[in-house]
Amino acid sequence: MKLIRRITGSSAPSAVVLVRLAVGLIFLSEGIQKFLFPGEIGAGRFAKIGLPSPELLGPLVGIFEIACGLLVVLGLMTRLAVIPLIVIMLVAIFSTKVPILLDKGFWSMAHDSRTDFSMLLGSMFLLVVGAGRLSLDSYLAKRHPRHDSWNR
Repeated sequence: MKLIRRITGSSAPSAVVLVRLAVGLIFLSEGIQKFLFPGEIGAGRFAKIGLPSPELLGPLVGIFEIACGLLVVLGLMTRLAVIPLIVIMLVAIFSTKVPILLDKGFWSMAHDSRTDFSMLLGSMFLLVVGAGRLSLDSYLAKRHPRHDSWNR
């Protein structure tokens, strides 16, 4: 149980909820859109940029974005939830923004990747600090104080 406390614990201020909402709601929205507009945002987009098995990868990424985005918004298992989101953002940057950098230069890439880098850094921030005080993790920790058997 020590591991769970390390994953869910956070002494970060309540204001972290603002970062959680920004990161979580954007991922949640993008995940839903992968199902609403698969040709433009989901599997079709993945095929266009050359990702393998786009018909499988598109919905799979959408499911992760929806589930993990919701967990981040709620502040439940936030540190675990952002790990797949960080991977998604790294793949997005390397598969779509590096080609822009090589083709059109730094400033074009910087403009086109501002959301990607913001989402990556926001997710990394949540991985480091946790969900903060205004979270389900914090609420559950208060409802279930430490027991001696949990520290073994």
